Amino acid sequence: MGFCRWRIAVAVLLAAEYYLPSSVEADEHEHTYVDKEEVVLWMNTVGPYHNRQETYKYFSLPFCVGTKKTISHYHETLGEALQGVELEFSGLDIKFKDEVMQTSYCDIELDKAKRDAFVYAINNHYWYQMYIDDLPIWGIVGEADENGEDHYLWTYKKLEIGFNGNRIVDVNLTSESKVKLVPNTRIAMSYSVKWKKSDVKFEDRFDKYLDPSFFQHRIHWFSIFNSFMMVIFLVGLVSMILMRTLRKDYARYSKEEEMDDMDRDLGDEYGWKQVHGDVFRPSSHPMLFSSLIGSGCQIFSVSLIVIIVAMIEDLYTERGSMLSTAIFVYAATSPVNGYFGGSLYAKQGGRRWIKQMFIGAFLIPAMVCGTAFFINFIAIYYHASRAIPFGTMVAVCCICFFVILPLNLVGTILGRNLSGQPNFPCRVNAVPRPIPEKKWFMEPAVIVCLGGILPFGSIFIEMYFIFTSFWAYKIYYVYGFMMLVLVILCIVTVCVTIVCTYFLLNAEDYRWQWTSFLSAASTAVYVYMYSFYYYFFKTKMYGLFQTSFYFGYMAVFSTALGIMCGAVGYVGTSAFVRKIYTNVKID
Repeated sequence: MGFCRWRIAVAVLLAAEYYLPSSVEADEHEHTYVDKEEVVLWMNTVGPYHNRQETYKYFSLPFCVGTKKTISHYHETLGEALQGVELEFSGLDIKFKDEVMQTSYCDIELDKAKRDAFVYAINNHYWYQMYIDDLPIWGIVGEADENGEDHYLWTYKKLEIGFNGNRIVDVNLTSESKVKLVPNTRIAMSYSVKWKKSDVKFEDRFDKYLDPSFFQHRIHWFSIFNSFMMVIFLVGLVSMILMRTLRKDYARYSKEEEMDDMDRDLGDEYGWKQVHGDVFRPSSHPMLFSSLIGSGCQIFSVSLIVIIVAMIEDLYTERGSMLSTAIFVYAATSPVNGYFGGSLYAKQGGRRWIKQMFIGAFLIPAMVCGTAFFINFIAIYYHASRAIPFGTMVAVCCICFFVILPLNLVGTILGRNLSGQPNFPCRVNAVPRPIPEKKWFMEPAVIVCLGGILPFGSIFIEMYFIFTSFWAYKIYYVYGFMMLVLVILCIVTVCVTIVCTYFLLNAEDYRWQWTSFLSAASTAVYVYMYSFYYYFFKTKMYGLFQTSFYFGYMAVFSTALGIMCGAVGYVGTSAFVRKIYTNVKID
């Protein structure tokens, strides 16, 4: 094939102080160096290109280590440990502004077992990741010829590092010198380092890795505009119901008030007023319902806060920081869960509030940890870097028991005492009113199935961009778009559930609590169905580990999204129901 090189332009990863080692000789803490100061090349992971989450330790392949052995240990953060970051020292001697000509740093004694390992990696398009000063560098292990019979290993890492003053702002890797893999031979691994002055500012060094042509494509803007038009339509529809239809209802009910008993008995009474004595009846399974509403309110708070922080702080530039921030914010917002869940449970007459608090506190963590625990078994079997260490599991459990649970207790006590009184505008009848027969399309099950279509339609384009950034090799950075989509999703969800609830009550069916929640939460079903389409038609993933990882965590994501949408829909619908029954005269 003649002389061939594999060149990968690398972006820079800015890191926060607490995500960096504090005891490394090179000053990665401040990202500043003096001449001849040591610059550490960390080897991270290696894995198949099409399976982004299936990664292994770099030295799980029979690569050799450089001669430089002494270096301080690298301390992982919680987010890095959960994301499978496995930084190991390369052993290469690199100093700031000190150029290194092509130098051999170790030899690989290639026996049959090592050759088979490299051949397997090359056939599965294995790539590896390294870090210099928290700048990610990607390279490919090797390549096969056109017939797939001969396999070649790239043996020469040619590093070109850009600096601006005393900071590293750019890194490029060129892989050269491919060597054919032949058993019982010795392969020399070499590297070189070239330093060049760069005009790139330290604050802008990550921009080269972002992909504006993908995330700011016209389709992205069009989807936002399309969703915005949907919001206008739905808000107009709800306004029509509130201003026109309800006005007619109020006029009819006022006219009925002026009738005598004989005329009222002969009249055709129908509509939502007839269920005023049952509309505020406690929902079935109030403990579970209250816990779901509280969890949904907390997920909404976490989503809103994390998006705002990401817009301000550019979390996408920090390794593992997005996950760490989400965990911290989730723990800190636990009182929101307790407040809304506890107050709703108290309003519905619940007495076993401690049990409700435990269910609300551990509903989402149990779902996430249960899925992670199952996938962890597969990761351990594969010896993948995604296998969560035991210490990390203990840390997560401590957060649940010693942070989330106490804060949830505080929120529950506040909710029960501040807003736990059942101050409904209508009395609840002692005997439930029988629900009359109605058209099939007015049944709660049908409403639930159809309720999630419009909310999903408002976000499915954004789902493509989010999925691509997580499951493929894009970095999501347009959090302004995500904030707009979150606002649009909430408005559409509330509008849809209000319309559905109005028609349900007009059919004299007072089972609106679960119906409003589930009709909004059914958005999750459509998102999960879309994830199947994305997996089979937009990716080339394969294997048990990657497939389990994908569908397991997509189920968690969809469920959390559904709980959030359900809580938002219920809160909006509850305000609507309270409003219309407050404004009508009830005997």
